[in-house]
Amino acid sequence: MLGDRVVRAFVGLLGLGLLVLGVAFLLTAQSAAPKYKFDPSWPKPLPNKWKMGGVTGLAVDKDDNVWVLDRPNDLTDIELEAELTPPIADCCVRPPAMIHLDKEGTVIGSFDPPQGHGMTVDSKGFVYIGNSDKGMNTVRKYDPKTGSLVAEVPRAPESQPGGGGGDAGGGMTTATHVPGHGSAGPVAGFLPTGRTPLDPTAKAARDAAIAAFKTKYPPTTRMIVGQIEEVRLDEPAHELYAADSYLGGRVMVFDMDTFKFKRGWGAYGHTLSEITTDDKDRAYTPGGPMPKEFRGHLTLNVSNDGFVYAADRMANRIHVFTKEGKFVKEFKMAEWTGVGGSTGGVMFSPDKEQHFLFISDLTNNHIWFLNRADGEIVGQMGGMGENGGQFFGLHMIAVDSEGDIYTGEVFQGERVQRFLPVK
Repeated sequence: MLGDRVVRAFVGLLGLGLLVLGVAFLLTAQSAAPKYKFDPSWPKPLPNKWKMGGVTGLAVDKDDNVWVLDRPNDLTDIELEAELTPPIADCCVRPPAMIHLDKEGTVIGSFDPPQGHGMTVDSKGFVYIGNSDKGMNTVRKYDPKTGSLVAEVPRAPESQPGGGGGDAGGGMTTATHVPGHGSAGPVAGFLPTGRTPLDPTAKAARDAAIAAFKTKYPPTTRMIVGQIEEVRLDEPAHELYAADSYLGGRVMVFDMDTFKFKRGWGAYGHTLSEITTDDKDRAYTPGGPMPKEFRGHLTLNVSNDGFVYAADRMANRIHVFTKEGKFVKEFKMAEWTGVGGSTGGVMFSPDKEQHFLFISDLTNNHIWFLNRADGEIVGQMGGMGENGGQFFGLHMIAVDSEGDIYTGEVFQGERVQRFLPVK
């Protein structure tokens, strides 16, 4: 009998040991960064002598085809010499603002909406774009077969004096297209060189106009006021999420069918009525205390288990909320990063549990891999450069059902790339 008890105890301890090893292995596997390789075969060359502008939106549809929103106005004179009559060079001409690519990287469709920022595609194929047309910002729904406008989210009828923040460089405003003539380029809006400071009288007038605008459109305004930074859908709940740049950024939720406003919030779960208009509450120094409100360039995504991840790029952080706007936790990332900030687009790994966050970083030109549970950085991929697999203005990121990563660049990148999982 004693021998039997000893054997049973040994077997029990062995089983417990194997369980502990199994859990440890699982945790190690979940915390190991995914590995990817650059795919030089994707995409295929664009047709019709098109030259892509800076990529400001990227989405993968239900068929794993890729939608690219680009900014034709980013192109300069030297890139548009084929538009002249007669042409003075073999390339190039402006592309449509929306380009549809299949899994092999071949263009299978396009249409030409006003330029914008942020986009997504629903399960029926309708395209939602954060448009900026003549300074007015909203989310518009398009029929991709005809390129026709279906509906738009309510917006303020005027734009904020002095600009409303956000990623507005590179010819975001609609411009008249003159054949063969382009803009100052995709980095013009981000560089201080050549800017003439306002004289005291002009600055005082601008500040007064901005203060009056904030009074007219308080944080509780139930429509889009600032530039759209990101658009996401929660189709099971029939909800559309938009991040506008007003007052550093607001999460705005609308009914996906009627576009009626439902709810909104700011940093740390502040209700719209709690968001302040004081710029001091958005002040931030890299490595310093976090600001009380979102600072700027707010993007977002919604996880399978119902959490909203809002990346406040200009403050190097990610806030996690419930879908009702209750603040859950904060992840800080690459806090040393200045200029444009580190926490850009938010995507999830393709596994059902979505163990990892994939974060595109415009300034450091990395894709960061984070544990979704605790925000721990477990790896990174890429760096600044113009070779395949490098980035020069890593702006947008998307992931398909097989885990392939797609990236879109602004600045001098102006391209899309694909990265394949390493098994």
